[in-house]
Amino acid sequence: MANFSFSATLLSWYQTHKRSLPFRDTHNAYLIWLSEIIFQQTRITQGLAYYEKFARRFPTPAALAQADEDEVLKLWQGLGYYSRARNLHAAAKSMNGQFPTTYDGVRALKGVGDYTAAAICSMAYNMPYAVVDGNVYRVLARVFGIETPIDTTTGKKEFTARAQKLLDKKRPGDYNQALMDFGALVCTPQAPRCQDCPLAKTCVARRENRIGKLPVKVQKTKITERFFHYIYVEQGRFVWLHKRGAGDIWQNLYELPLVETDTNDPLKKSPAWCGRAKLHPVGKPLKHVLSHRVIWAQLYTVKLPPSAKCPTEFIRVKKSALERYAVPRLVQKLLEQESL
Repeated sequence: MANFSFSATLLSWYQTHKRSLPFRDTHNAYLIWLSEIIFQQTRITQGLAYYEKFARRFPTPAALAQADEDEVLKLWQGLGYYSRARNLHAAAKSMNGQFPTTYDGVRALKGVGDYTAAAICSMAYNMPYAVVDGNVYRVLARVFGIETPIDTTTGKKEFTARAQKLLDKKRPGDYNQALMDFGALVCTPQAPRCQDCPLAKTCVARRENRIGKLPVKVQKTKITERFFHYIYVEQGRFVWLHKRGAGDIWQNLYELPLVETDTNDPLKKSPAWCGRAKLHPVGKPLKHVLSHRVIWAQLYTVKLPPSAKCPTEFIRVKKSALERYAVPRLVQKLLEQESL
């Protein structure tokens, strides 16, 4: 199948079936960047409300740069992958109020890789850079019958070269969005809609009955389990929080005091800072799945007298102010479970 035929067919399909999304009505590079960062690893249906909130609260790079990180993280709460929010904030601070206008300038922003830079530059500036993400790997692997593993250096180079060769250089932004929408709506990971596919007649995977085998990956992700015991410490009108540091998940987010163990067994003794007060397990353990790990979490409550000393690693906040702090979705679910 000729490159022109593939591109033309895809653009024709897009003209009729493209999703109506707010960031497609603009060539504002800042807003397109905002959308790309938010929708990485996030479904469109989940991310739209977040995009609209961020665009309203931070309509310019300068507005985002001037914000406090805690506010940025609080607005991001529930989206996960919080490094995206921290990188977004750091990148805005590096712009001096002006979004970059060159590919190299965009690519140099913190948290921006080849895919994101290509998406922004093609959609905002009509630059001829092809995007390569999971949707693109899947569509190209199936249509052209490419068996090179996508998680190898050779595979990445091969797919990038193929994507760039297929790119419609007159309409790179539309073409890239067409390919992403096509992968999200038709050539899906599971149960692709081959009966509705305009490329079905020339699709190698369909012809050879290899749809479920393409694209190929050789590396398996190791999943680890962690066991968290969160303690809701009440001290009169106050509760205790801990701000997570660098080097682990949820950097700079707040959480309840935490005891991590090697097994899912209930805590057999209270932490030293509880004194003689007893822990009371509440609710059922929750299972929380992240990309490479599964967390099992149990919530406990404990009431401490006003005279109890708050350790330096914790802060005391009024119960009425708790919702102002950005917490991981897991902590939010635990608190909601018991209406705390």
